[in-house]
Amino acid sequence: MNINIYYGGRGIIDDPTLFVLNKMQEILEELRVNVTRYNLYEMKNTIPTLPQTLKDADGIILAVTVEWYGIGGYMQQFLDACWLFGDKEKIAGIYMCPIVMSTTWGEREAKLNLSTAWEILGGLPCSGICGYIENTMTLEMNETYINIIEKKAENLYRTIKQHVASFPASNQAVKQKVAVPKSTNLTPQETEQLSQYVSDDSYVQRQKQDIQELTSLFRGMLDEEGTDSEEEYLGAFRKCFKPQPGFDAEYAIAIEEKANKLIVSVHGPKLECFYGTAEQPDVEIQLNRTTMEEIVSGRMTFQRAFMSGGMKTKGNFRILRTLDQIFLFETAKESD
Repeated sequence: MNINIYYGGRGIIDDPTLFVLNKMQEILEELRVNVTRYNLYEMKNTIPTLPQTLKDADGIILAVTVEWYGIGGYMQQFLDACWLFGDKEKIAGIYMCPIVMSTTWGEREAKLNLSTAWEILGGLPCSGICGYIENTMTLEMNETYINIIEKKAENLYRTIKQHVASFPASNQAVKQKVAVPKSTNLTPQETEQLSQYVSDDSYVQRQKQDIQELTSLFRGMLDEEGTDSEEEYLGAFRKCFKPQPGFDAEYAIAIEEKANKLIVSVHGPKLECFYGTAEQPDVEIQLNRTTMEEIVSGRMTFQRAFMSGGMKTKGNFRILRTLDQIFLFETAKESD
Protein backbone atom coordinates (compact mmCIF):
# COMPACT_ATOMS: atom_id res chain seq x y z
CA MET A 1 0.00 0.00 0.00
CA ASN A 2 1.24 3.48 -0.91
CA ILE A 3 0.12 6.65 0.87
CA ASN A 4 1.33 10.13 -0.06
CA ILE A 5 1.32 13.04 2.37
CA TYR A 6 0.99 16.58 0.96
CA TYR A 7 1.81 19.15 3.60
CA GLY A 8 0.70 22.70 2.83
CA GLY A 9 2.02 24.50 5.91
CA ARG A 10 5.15 26.62 6.33
CA GLY A 11 7.25 23.99 8.08
CA ILE A 12 7.83 25.98 11.26
CA ILE A 13 9.07 24.08 14.30
CA ASP A 14 6.00 24.54 16.52
CA ASP A 15 3.47 23.68 13.80
CA PRO A 16 1.00 21.25 15.44
CA THR A 17 0.17 19.72 12.06
CA LEU A 18 3.73 18.42 11.77
CA PHE A 19 3.39 16.54 15.05
CA VAL A 20 0.16 14.91 13.85
CA LEU A 21 1.74 13.95 10.52
CA ASN A 22 4.83 12.49 12.15
CA LYS A 23 2.71 10.37 14.47
CA MET A 24 0.45 9.17 11.64
CA GLN A 25 3.43 8.36 9.44
CA GLU A 26 4.97 6.36 12.28
CA ILE A 27 1.82 4.27 12.72
CA LEU A 28 1.36 3.71 8.97
CA GLU A 29 4.96 2.59 8.54
CA GLU A 30 4.46 0.12 11.42
CA LEU A 31 1.58 -1.27 9.33
CA ARG A 32 4.06 -1.69 6.43
CA VAL A 33 2.69 1.15 4.37
CA ASN A 34 5.01 2.97 1.99
CA VAL A 35 4.66 6.63 3.00
CA THR A 36 6.01 9.48 0.88
CA ARG A 37 5.81 13.07 2.12
CA TYR A 38 5.75 16.14 -0.11
CA ASN A 39 6.37 19.47 1.63
CA LEU A 40 4.75 21.97 -0.72
CA TYR A 41 6.66 24.95 0.68
CA GLU A 42 9.88 23.28 -0.52
CA MET A 43 8.45 22.51 -3.96
CA LYS A 44 6.54 25.70 -4.76
CA ASN A 45 8.12 25.99 -8.23
CA THR A 46 7.16 22.44 -9.22
CA ILE A 47 3.69 22.14 -7.67
CA PRO A 48 2.02 21.90 -11.14
CA THR A 49 3.87 18.60 -11.69
CA LEU A 50 2.85 17.01 -8.37
CA PRO A 51 -0.42 15.47 -9.67
CA GLN A 52 1.86 13.00 -11.44
CA THR A 53 2.85 11.63 -8.02
CA LEU A 54 -0.73 10.41 -7.51
CA LYS A 55 -0.21 7.61 -10.04
CA ASP A 56 0.93 4.96 -7.60
CA ALA A 57 -0.96 6.21 -4.53
CA ASP A 58 -3.72 4.17 -2.92
CA GLY A 59 -4.48 7.00 -0.52
CA ILE A 60 -3.27 10.46 0.36
CA ILE A 61 -3.24 12.84 3.32
CA LEU A 62 -3.82 16.53 2.69
CA ALA A 63 -2.49 18.45 5.67
CA VAL A 64 -2.62 22.19 6.36
CA THR A 65 -2.33 24.58 9.29
CA VAL A 66 -4.83 27.41 9.65
CA GLU A 67 -2.75 30.34 10.86
CA TRP A 68 -5.19 33.09 9.97
CA TYR A 69 -7.77 32.00 7.37
CA GLY A 70 -8.30 29.14 4.95
CA ILE A 71 -6.18 26.27 3.68
CA GLY A 72 -3.29 28.42 2.45
CA GLY A 73 -1.86 29.19 -0.95
CA TYR A 74 0.38 26.14 -1.38
CA MET A 75 -2.44 23.66 -0.85
CA GLN A 76 -4.81 25.66 -3.03
CA GLN A 77 -2.20 25.68 -5.79
CA PHE A 78 -1.80 21.91 -5.49
CA LEU A 79 -5.56 21.35 -5.72
CA ASP A 80 -5.71 23.68 -8.73
CA ALA A 81 -2.98 21.61 -10.38
CA CYS A 82 -4.97 18.42 -9.70
CA TRP A 83 -8.00 20.00 -11.36
CA LEU A 84 -6.03 21.20 -14.39
CA PHE A 85 -3.46 18.43 -14.88
CA GLY A 86 -4.49 15.47 -12.72
CA ASP A 87 -5.66 12.14 -14.10
CA LYS A 88 -9.31 12.19 -13.01
CA GLU A 89 -9.73 8.46 -13.61
CA LYS A 90 -6.87 7.72 -11.23
CA ILE A 91 -8.06 10.29 -8.66
CA ALA A 92 -11.49 8.63 -8.62
CA GLY A 93 -9.97 5.63 -6.85
CA ILE A 94 -7.83 7.49 -4.30
CA TYR A 95 -8.92 7.90 -0.67
CA MET A 96 -8.05 11.24 0.97
CA CYS A 97 -7.72 11.97 4.67
CA PRO A 98 -7.75 15.70 5.59
CA ILE A 99 -5.62 16.87 8.51
CA VAL A 100 -6.17 20.45 9.71
CA MET A 101 -4.68 21.90 12.87
CA SER A 102 -5.47 25.50 13.72
CA THR A 103 -3.77 28.12 15.83
CA THR A 104 -6.71 30.44 15.24
CA TRP A 105 -10.36 30.08 14.16
CA GLY A 106 -11.51 28.03 11.15
CA GLU A 107 -10.16 24.47 11.30
CA ARG A 108 -13.57 22.85 10.64
CA GLU A 109 -14.21 25.01 7.59
CA ALA A 110 -10.74 24.25 6.21
CA LYS A 111 -11.27 20.51 6.70
CA LEU A 112 -14.61 20.74 4.92
CA ASN A 113 -13.00 22.67 2.06
CA LEU A 114 -10.39 19.94 1.56
CA SER A 115 -13.04 17.21 1.56
CA THR A 116 -15.29 19.13 -0.82
CA ALA A 117 -12.42 19.87 -3.20
CA TRP A 118 -11.43 16.21 -3.32
CA GLU A 119 -15.04 15.17 -3.96
CA ILE A 120 -15.30 17.63 -6.84
CA LEU A 121 -12.11 16.17 -8.26
CA GLY A 122 -13.87 12.81 -8.13
CA GLY A 123 -11.88 11.32 -5.25
CA LEU A 124 -12.96 9.55 -2.07
CA PRO A 125 -12.68 11.62 1.13
CA CYS A 126 -12.23 9.85 4.47
CA SER A 127 -12.82 10.95 8.02
CA GLY A 128 -9.95 13.24 9.01
CA ILE A 129 -8.67 15.20 11.97
CA CYS A 130 -9.16 18.84 12.85
CA GLY A 131 -8.57 20.74 16.04
CA TYR A 132 -7.49 23.96 17.68
CA ILE A 133 -4.06 23.67 19.24
CA GLU A 134 -2.60 26.76 20.85
CA ASN A 135 0.64 25.07 21.90
CA THR A 136 2.22 21.98 20.33
CA MET A 137 3.19 20.76 23.80
CA THR A 138 -0.54 20.24 24.40
CA LEU A 139 -0.44 17.46 21.81
CA GLU A 140 2.85 15.93 22.85
CA MET A 141 1.89 15.62 26.53
CA ASN A 142 -1.70 14.43 26.08
CA GLU A 143 -2.11 10.67 25.67
CA THR A 144 -5.77 11.02 24.70
CA TYR A 145 -4.91 13.19 21.70
CA ILE A 146 -2.14 10.80 20.67
CA ASN A 147 -4.58 7.87 20.82
CA ILE A 148 -6.98 9.77 18.55
CA ILE A 149 -4.22 10.30 16.00
CA GLU A 150 -3.20 6.65 16.13
CA LYS A 151 -6.81 5.49 15.67
CA LYS A 152 -7.25 7.79 12.67
CA ALA A 153 -4.13 6.35 11.05
CA GLU A 154 -5.40 2.81 11.62
CA ASN A 155 -8.86 3.70 10.26
CA LEU A 156 -7.28 5.19 7.14
CA TYR A 157 -5.32 1.98 6.64
CA ARG A 158 -8.47 -0.17 7.02
CA THR A 159 -10.52 2.07 4.73
CA ILE A 160 -7.99 1.77 1.93
CA LYS A 161 -7.28 -1.92 2.54
CA GLN A 162 -10.97 -2.88 2.50
CA HIS A 163 -11.89 -0.45 -0.32
CA VAL A 164 -14.74 0.90 1.76
CA ALA A 165 -17.57 2.15 -0.45
CA SER A 166 -19.40 5.45 0.03
CA PHE A 167 -22.55 7.07 -1.29
CA PRO A 168 -22.14 9.44 -4.25
CA ALA A 169 -21.81 13.11 -3.36
CA SER A 170 -24.28 15.72 -4.61
CA ASN A 171 -21.54 18.15 -5.61
CA GLN A 172 -20.48 15.64 -8.28
CA ALA A 173 -23.96 15.73 -9.81
CA VAL A 174 -24.12 19.53 -9.61
CA LYS A 175 -20.68 19.85 -11.19
CA GLN A 176 -21.71 17.67 -14.11
CA LYS A 177 -24.83 19.75 -14.74
CA VAL A 178 -23.84 23.36 -14.20
CA ALA A 179 -20.08 23.58 -13.85
CA VAL A 180 -18.69 21.30 -16.55
CA PRO A 181 -15.14 22.45 -17.32
CA LYS A 182 -14.15 23.08 -20.90
CA SER A 183 -12.70 19.93 -22.40
CA THR A 184 -9.11 20.15 -23.56
CA ASN A 185 -9.25 16.79 -25.35
CA LEU A 186 -5.83 15.89 -23.95
CA THR A 187 -4.67 12.43 -22.96
CA PRO A 188 -3.34 11.94 -19.40
CA GLN A 189 0.18 11.81 -20.85
CA GLU A 190 -0.31 15.10 -22.70
CA THR A 191 -1.75 16.68 -19.56
CA GLU A 192 1.30 15.62 -17.56
CA GLN A 193 3.57 17.12 -20.22
CA LEU A 194 1.58 20.35 -20.04
CA SER A 195 2.03 20.48 -16.25
CA GLN A 196 5.80 20.20 -16.75
CA TYR A 197 5.72 23.11 -19.20
CA VAL A 198 3.72 25.21 -16.74
CA SER A 199 6.30 24.65 -14.00
CA ASP A 200 9.17 25.57 -16.34
CA ASP A 201 9.65 29.33 -15.92
CA SER A 202 11.96 29.62 -18.94
CA TYR A 203 9.37 27.94 -21.18
CA VAL A 204 6.60 30.23 -19.90
CA GLN A 205 8.76 33.31 -20.52
CA ARG A 206 9.53 32.18 -24.08
CA GLN A 207 5.83 31.70 -24.73
CA LYS A 208 5.07 35.20 -23.45
CA GLN A 209 7.77 36.66 -25.71
CA ASP A 210 6.37 34.78 -28.71
CA ILE A 211 2.89 36.09 -27.96
CA GLN A 212 4.21 39.66 -27.69
CA GLU A 213 6.02 39.32 -31.02
CA LEU A 214 2.89 37.98 -32.70
CA THR A 215 0.85 40.78 -31.14
CA SER A 216 3.27 43.38 -32.50
CA LEU A 217 3.20 41.71 -35.92
CA PHE A 218 -0.58 41.73 -36.18
CA ARG A 219 -0.75 45.24 -34.74
CA GLY A 220 1.58 46.39 -37.50
CA MET A 221 -0.55 44.66 -40.13
CA LEU A 222 -3.66 46.38 -38.80
CA ASP A 223 -1.89 49.73 -38.70
CA GLU A 224 -0.93 49.35 -42.36
CA GLU A 225 -4.58 48.80 -43.22
CA GLY A 226 -5.60 51.87 -41.16
CA THR A 227 -8.02 49.91 -39.03
CA ASP A 228 -9.82 52.07 -36.44
CA SER A 229 -7.47 55.02 -37.22
CA GLU A 230 -4.74 53.36 -35.18
CA GLU A 231 -2.09 55.79 -36.47
CA GLU A 232 -3.91 58.79 -35.02
CA TYR A 233 -1.81 60.81 -32.54
CA LEU A 234 1.16 58.44 -32.83
CA GLY A 235 3.01 60.78 -35.18
CA ALA A 236 2.45 63.75 -32.86
CA PHE A 237 3.92 61.93 -29.87
CA ARG A 238 6.94 60.74 -31.84
CA LYS A 239 7.58 64.17 -33.32
CA CYS A 240 7.46 66.03 -29.98
CA PHE A 241 9.36 63.46 -27.92
CA LYS A 242 12.20 64.98 -25.88
CA PRO A 243 13.81 62.16 -23.89
CA GLN A 244 15.22 62.61 -20.42
CA PRO A 245 18.22 60.46 -19.45
CA GLY A 246 17.36 57.61 -17.09
CA PHE A 247 13.60 58.19 -17.19
CA ASP A 248 11.38 55.11 -17.66
CA ALA A 249 7.60 55.15 -17.59
CA GLU A 250 4.57 53.68 -19.28
CA TYR A 251 1.31 55.55 -19.87
CA ALA A 252 -2.05 54.07 -20.92
CA ILE A 253 -4.32 56.73 -22.42
CA ALA A 254 -7.99 55.83 -22.92
CA ILE A 255 -9.55 58.12 -25.52
CA GLU A 256 -13.32 58.16 -25.97
CA GLU A 257 -14.52 56.40 -29.14
CA LYS A 258 -11.23 54.48 -29.35
CA ALA A 259 -11.50 50.71 -29.00
CA ASN A 260 -7.94 50.38 -27.68
CA LYS A 261 -5.84 52.49 -25.37
CA LEU A 262 -2.94 54.59 -26.60
CA ILE A 263 0.14 53.09 -24.93
CA VAL A 264 3.12 55.40 -24.57
CA SER A 265 6.19 53.57 -23.26
CA VAL A 266 9.35 55.55 -22.52
CA HIS A 267 12.67 53.88 -21.76
CA GLY A 268 15.35 56.57 -21.68
CA PRO A 269 15.88 57.68 -25.29
CA LYS A 270 13.58 54.95 -26.62
CA LEU A 271 9.90 55.60 -27.30
CA GLU A 272 7.18 53.10 -28.17
CA CYS A 273 3.70 54.26 -29.16
CA PHE A 274 0.90 51.94 -30.14
CA TYR A 275 -2.75 51.15 -29.57
CA GLY A 276 -3.32 48.11 -27.39
CA THR A 277 -3.03 47.10 -23.74
CA ALA A 278 -0.44 47.38 -21.00
CA GLU A 279 -0.21 44.98 -18.05
CA GLN A 280 0.86 47.45 -15.36
CA PRO A 281 1.17 51.03 -16.63
CA ASP A 282 2.60 53.62 -14.27
CA VAL A 283 -0.18 56.07 -15.13
CA GLU A 284 -3.67 55.50 -16.58
CA ILE A 285 -5.34 58.47 -18.28
CA GLN A 286 -8.92 58.89 -19.46
CA LEU A 287 -10.04 61.83 -21.63
CA ASN A 288 -12.24 62.67 -24.59
CA ARG A 289 -11.15 63.32 -28.16
CA THR A 290 -11.58 67.09 -27.86
CA THR A 291 -9.19 67.32 -24.91
CA MET A 292 -6.70 65.11 -26.72
CA GLU A 293 -6.83 67.37 -29.76
CA GLU A 294 -6.20 70.41 -27.55
CA ILE A 295 -3.13 68.75 -26.04
CA VAL A 296 -1.46 67.49 -29.23
CA SER A 297 -2.12 70.83 -30.94
CA GLY A 298 -0.21 72.62 -28.16
CA ARG A 299 -3.19 74.62 -26.88
CA MET A 300 -3.29 72.74 -23.56
CA THR A 301 -0.92 70.74 -21.39
CA PHE A 302 -1.64 67.44 -19.64
CA GLN A 303 -1.33 69.25 -16.30
CA ARG A 304 -3.90 71.89 -17.24
CA ALA A 305 -6.26 69.22 -18.59
CA PHE A 306 -6.04 67.39 -15.28
CA MET A 307 -6.53 70.53 -13.17
CA SER A 308 -9.54 71.61 -15.24
CA GLY A 309 -11.24 68.23 -14.90
CA GLY A 310 -10.99 67.37 -18.58
CA MET A 311 -8.75 64.41 -17.82
CA LYS A 312 -8.99 61.66 -15.22
CA THR A 313 -5.86 59.89 -14.03
CA LYS A 314 -4.77 57.01 -11.82
CA GLY A 315 -1.26 56.09 -10.79
CA ASN A 316 1.98 57.90 -9.98
CA PHE A 317 1.30 61.65 -10.19
CA ARG A 318 5.01 62.51 -10.26
CA ILE A 319 5.33 60.49 -13.45
CA LEU A 320 2.18 62.15 -14.77
CA ARG A 321 3.75 65.62 -14.44
CA THR A 322 6.73 64.46 -16.49
CA LEU A 323 4.48 64.02 -19.55
CA ASP A 324 4.61 67.76 -20.26
CA GLN A 325 8.42 67.68 -20.03
CA ILE A 326 9.07 64.82 -22.44
CA PHE A 327 6.35 65.71 -24.98
CA LEU A 328 6.68 69.38 -25.96
CA PHE A 329 3.55 69.88 -28.05
CA GLU A 330 3.71 73.66 -27.49
CA THR A 331 7.12 73.74 -29.19
CA ALA A 332 5.64 71.91 -32.16
CA LYS A 333 2.88 74.54 -32.35
CA GLU A 334 5.41 77.40 -32.40
CA SER A 335 7.44 75.74 -35.15
CA ASP A 336 4.34 75.40 -37.25
